[in-house]
Amino acid sequence: MPYILIADDNQDITDILSNYVSKEGFEPIVAMDGMEATQMFVKYNPVLVLLDVMMPKKDGYQVCREIREKSDVPVILITARGEDFERIMGLDIGADDYIVKPFSPSEVMARIRAILRRISRQENDDSKTVLNVSTITINIEEYSLQISGKNIPLTKKEIETMWVLVGNPNKVFTRDNLLDSLWGIDYFGDSRTVDSHIKRLRAKLDAVPHPEWRIKTIWGLGYKFELGEQG
Repeated sequence: MPYILIADDNQDITDILSNYVSKEGFEPIVAMDGMEATQMFVKYNPVLVLLDVMMPKKDGYQVCREIREKSDVPVILITARGEDFERIMGLDIGADDYIVKPFSPSEVMARIRAILRRISRQENDDSKTVLNVSTITINIEEYSLQISGKNIPLTKKEIETMWVLVGNPNKVFTRDNLLDSLWGIDYFGDSRTVDSHIKRLRAKLDAVPHPEWRIKTIWGLGYKFELGEQG
């Protein structure tokens, strides 16, 4: 039975989530602090991690960074604070989703199912693992992106964002469309989170000149990957 790691120092929350996780056919493993979370992650190799941000010994951000150094397993951050910059920070360090307390356990499980379905689709699609468009090369298996042969360090979510945009040149994605493609669910939050995510992604891409293409803002709608000279 696949494991799901639940890391939270509130036992009431871990008990509720453990019950829901068990009903979905997973084996819950519980950590009450960040140090224990990293240890149990290595020991059990879970298929997904529910990770509270505010924990003793190590906070959720630090644990997420350590997980990302060794694994691409999905991580959902859970916190009592829902400021926009914290959501962006969570995405930048590699989290797959971000849920604010108080939450519905049913919603958490819906997000878990959506993320695991998305990963399953990616794993079953062996026909496309490398994307070459203009000066961009993306390897979705290695989670790497190059512009004109130069490696651009991006987070897991930023690579997935580029995979979706670059794989659909000139197609306009609304903010909801884009997040649904990446998370597999409707995003419950401020749409400005999407704008901030794209802004930070653009800043990293601009490390190498790329006049042949751009990520263009379609005002009032969303974004698209546009080929051709920038005007």
